[in-house]
Amino acid sequence: MKKFLIGVLALATAQQLAAQDHEAEAQDTSWKKEYRGSYTIINDLVHTKVDAKFDYDKSYMYGKVWITLKPHFYPTDSLTLDAKGMDIHKVALVKGSSTTPLKFGYDGWNLTINLDKTYKNNETYTIYIDYTAKPNEVKVQGSAAITDAKGLYFINPKGEEKDKPTQIWTQGETEATSVWCPTIDKPNMKTTQETIMTVPAKFVTLSNGKMISSKKNADGTRTDHWKMDLPHAPYLFFMGVGDYAVIKDSWKGKEVNYYVEHEFAPVAKKIFGNTPEMMTFFSKITGLDYPWVKYSQMTARDYVSGAMENTTATLHQESAQQDARELIDGNGWESTIAHELFHHWFGDYVTAESWSNLTVNESFANYSETLWDEYKYGKDAGDAQNYNDMAGYLQSGSEKKDLVRFHYPDKESMFDAVSYNKGGRILHMLRNYVGNDAFNKALNVYLTENKFQAAEAHNLRLAFEKVTGQDLNWFFNQWYFGDGHPLLDIDYLYNENAKTVQVIIKQTQKTGKVFILPIAIDVYNGAKKTRHNVWVKNAVDTFTFSYTSRPELVNVDGDKILLAIKKDNKTLDNYIHQYKYAGLYLDRREAIEFAQKNQDNSKAQELLKLALKDKYHGLRILTATRLDFKNSALKSAVEPILADLAKTDPKSTVRAAAISALVNYDNAAYNAIYAKGITDSSYSVAGASLENLSKKDKAAALAAAKKIASGGKLKGAMTESVLKVLAQSGDESSFELVANTFDEMPLSNAKFNLLPPFAEYLGNVSNTANFKKGIDAIIKFREVLKPYGYEQVVNNFLMNATLKKKEAALAAASDKKALQEQIDYLKTQVQGEKKGF
Repeated sequence: MKKFLIGVLALATAQQLAAQDHEAEAQDTSWKKEYRGSYTIINDLVHTKVDAKFDYDKSYMYGKVWITLKPHFYPTDSLTLDAKGMDIHKVALVKGSSTTPLKFGYDGWNLTINLDKTYKNNETYTIYIDYTAKPNEVKVQGSAAITDAKGLYFINPKGEEKDKPTQIWTQGETEATSVWCPTIDKPNMKTTQETIMTVPAKFVTLSNGKMISSKKNADGTRTDHWKMDLPHAPYLFFMGVGDYAVIKDSWKGKEVNYYVEHEFAPVAKKIFGNTPEMMTFFSKITGLDYPWVKYSQMTARDYVSGAMENTTATLHQESAQQDARELIDGNGWESTIAHELFHHWFGDYVTAESWSNLTVNESFANYSETLWDEYKYGKDAGDAQNYNDMAGYLQSGSEKKDLVRFHYPDKESMFDAVSYNKGGRILHMLRNYVGNDAFNKALNVYLTENKFQAAEAHNLRLAFEKVTGQDLNWFFNQWYFGDGHPLLDIDYLYNENAKTVQVIIKQTQKTGKVFILPIAIDVYNGAKKTRHNVWVKNAVDTFTFSYTSRPELVNVDGDKILLAIKKDNKTLDNYIHQYKYAGLYLDRREAIEFAQKNQDNSKAQELLKLALKDKYHGLRILTATRLDFKNSALKSAVEPILADLAKTDPKSTVRAAAISALVNYDNAAYNAIYAKGITDSSYSVAGASLENLSKKDKAAALAAAKKIASGGKLKGAMTESVLKVLAQSGDESSFELVANTFDEMPLSNAKFNLLPPFAEYLGNVSNTANFKKGIDAIIKFREVLKPYGYEQVVNNFLMNATLKKKEAALAAASDKKALQEQIDYLKTQVQGEKKGF
C-alpha cells in the first residue's frame, strides 16, 4: 500500500501532529504490555472460492464461499473464521456433491465451527457458508493509511450523484477482507482462490488471477469467474466492478491492463505505460521474473488510501487519473505505480508474517520508488526521492519507534513513516554497505527461499548474511530492532605544521544509544578525491588524515547515504567546492541550503546564481523558491537568470517556479509573461502566471480565473491557482464553482493547501445557505483527514480564518441575525459532540 500522506501534507505542522499523536498514545498505554506476535496457526487455508452477488439498493453482498483447509500440525475438531458484521445463513461440511450442516457459534465478529470429526494435518476438509455481507453496517477503526475498514465499498450505488460513476471495490489490508468473505484474516495465511461475480452486464469486473469464464445471464447480468492458481494472503483478495475502459498492454506474453474511466482512455498509457518496463527492471534486480499470471491496475473513486497491491489487481486512488496537460508537468503518480508493482515481490510473493514485521513489505515498496527513479531518470532523481522520503521520516516525530516492533496500540498504527520512509532509507544504507550486486543477490535469496510464504526481518538478515558471508546482527539490531537515528556534530581541525586534518564526529543524540556507522570520508584538492572508508563506533570519534597541501574540502558521508541529522561545520568555501566537485544531488543541495542562509555574502550569491542553472531541475526549483528578494544585490543579480528560466527552461515546473519568483520585481514587462503563461499547456505554468497576475492586477486575474473555470472541470495545479484567486477575491458569484470543486477534489496535497484560502473565503460569504454548504464541505474533508491526525489543524483554519471574520463583521453589523446564525452553525460543526471549544 502506498500511504499517500506520509511526509507529504503540511510538513510545517509535523511537530504539532506528532505531539498530538504522542499525547493520544500517552492516554492509554495498556498496549505497551501486549506482545503483538504472529498469529498462532491452528488451521491452514488451502483454497477459497467465493460467489458474490451485489444488492446496489442496500449495499449488501449475498455471498457463498467454499473454504478448503487442513490442520497446521496438531489435530483439531474445530475451526474459527473471521467474519465481521455478517448474517450467517448456513454452515456446512462439503463431501463430494453433498453437504452436511455443522453446528456453529457467531458473535458478529468470529464464526466458530464444530467440525464433524478430529482432522489430522494430512487431511483436508471443505466448509460451505451462505451469508450476507453488510459493509456499511460494520464499525471498524481504520488508520492513517487505511481510513476505515469496511472491506467492501459501494460507490454511488443508486446512481444518485450526478457525474459520479457507480463502482464497487474492496480494500482488504489490514484485516478487512473478512467483512465480505469469511476467512482466517491474518497475513501469515496463504490460499489459492476463485472469485465469481455477478454484475450488471454494462460493467466490467476485475479480480485476482485470470478470468476463466464470462457468461451473460437472461436477467441482464453477467457472471465472471476469476481464478488465482498461486497462493497469497487473504488481505490481498480483490473485487472491482464498474464502467471502465480497459486499455491492454503486455509483458513477456502476460496481460497487462489499465482500467480507467472512459475520459482517461486516451492517456492511460501515458499514466501507466511504464509498467512493462518496471516489470523488466524489477525482475532484473530481484533475479526473479514477475511471478504472477497477469497484472492489472484499476482506478477508483473515493479511495483515499493511495493505492493497494492486491495480487495481480492493484487499485489506485482516482488521483492517478491525470489528463494530458497534467502529465506535461510529469506523472505525479509514477512512484506509486512502482511502489505497488514492487509489492508483488515484497508483500505478495513473500508476505510479512505479522504486522509487527511490516517492514518486509512496505520498506521495500517505498525503496522501489528510489530504485526506479534512479534507473529511469538518473542518479539525481533517485537521490532526490531518497532525500524527500528521509525528510518525511525526520519530520514525523517517530524517533522513539522501532522499525520491527511488537508493541503498538493497533495494527493500523504500523503504517507510518517508520515502516515506510525510515525502512526504505535503511535499505539504502544496506545497499551501499554490501554493494549493489550483493544487495540484488540477497533479495533473490530472500524471495526464493521464502516464496509463497510469510517471513520476518530475520529471514531478510539471514539472506544477506548468506550472500555476504558477514554477520549483520550489528546492523539489524540497531536499525531494525532499535529506534532513533544519529545526530552528528562534525568538526575539522587542520594542523599546517604536521600537515594533518582531524575529522571529529560526535554523536549528540540524548538517548544513550551509540550507532555503528560505516562511512566514506572524501578529501578533495581541486577535482582530485582521496577516499577513506572508516567506522564511526563511539560517542566521539576522531579520524586523522595526512595531506601535502591543505584540502579544499573534507566531505563526511561521501556517498550521502546516512539516515541522520548532521551539523556539519564547514565553511562557505568548503560548500562551494562541494557543489562544484563532489557532485551528488545531496552534495549540491547541502551547498545550496548553506548559501541560502548566507545570502548577504557575495560568494553565496554566486553559488545561488550557479545553482539556478543546476543540471537537475529539482535543484533549480529549490533555488528559485529560496531566494531572499529583500537583498537588493542578489535580487538584481538573479533577475536575468529567472527571466530566462521563465521563458526557456525545458522543464515546465522550473518555468513555473521562475514565474512565481518574478512577481517580486516591479517590472511591467513581465506582465506579458504572465498573460502568455495563463494559456500555457502546462498547468503549473498557467497556475503560477495566474497567481502572479492576481498580485499585479486583481480584476484581470479574477476575469481570467472565471474564464478558465467556465471552460470545464479544473485539473492539476490550475485547480489550486484558480480557486485561490477566486477565493481571495471574495467574489460570492463564484461560490458554487469554488465550493463544488473543493468538495469533489480527491484527497491530495492540493486540496489540503486550499483549506486556508477556502476557509478565509467563507468568512466573506454572506448567503447563509452557501456559507453552511461551504462549512459542510470542509467538515466532510476533516473527517477524511481525521485518521491522519489533522482534525485540529482543520478546526484551527476555521477558527482563525472564518470565525474571526464573522465575529468582526457581527460587531459592526446592524442586522446581526444572519451572522449569528452562521457563527452558531460554524461553532456547532467544529465542536461536534463536544460541549465547548
